[in-house]
Amino acid sequence: MKMNVESFNLDHRNVVAPYVRVADKKIGTSDTIIKYDVRLKQPNKEHMDMAALHSLEHLTAELIRNHADYIIDWSPMGCQTGFYLTVLNHDNYDEILDVLEKTMQDVLQATEVPASNEIQCGWAKNHTLVGAQALAREFLSERENWDKIFA
Repeated sequence: MKMNVESFNLDHRNVVAPYVRVADKKIGTSDTIIKYDVRLKQPNKEHMDMAALHSLEHLTAELIRNHADYIIDWSPMGCQTGFYLTVLNHDNYDEILDVLEKTMQDVLQATEVPASNEIQCGWAKNHTLVGAQALAREFLSERENWDKIFA
């Protein structure tokens, strides 16, 4: 039975993380919104630690915008295996991969997690720069495979 949510129609047993894939594309009268599935961990086999995921979310959400002005959102998946990257009017897949690579390199150079305080974050004590950097390093180590989604 076809589901309304695109990722619910994806057989998660057949993908090989890490990867980056177009998960959805909505074309309006003058704009196109593209959602990328940025998968860091193998579904149903491993997941990101919540504090590391949370910190990587903050770091990437802030730093990716230094490389691209078409970013709408960077949001974590509830299953803790990846993130969704949503962009506006930009469907150059190779450039998206380059922007992600540059951003993960920035994460490795970071000295703090942005907005990890009680004023700017709803769970400020739940952060780890070291954990986020480990995730970024692991993701970057597989850069040549990001375009390979299935085994």
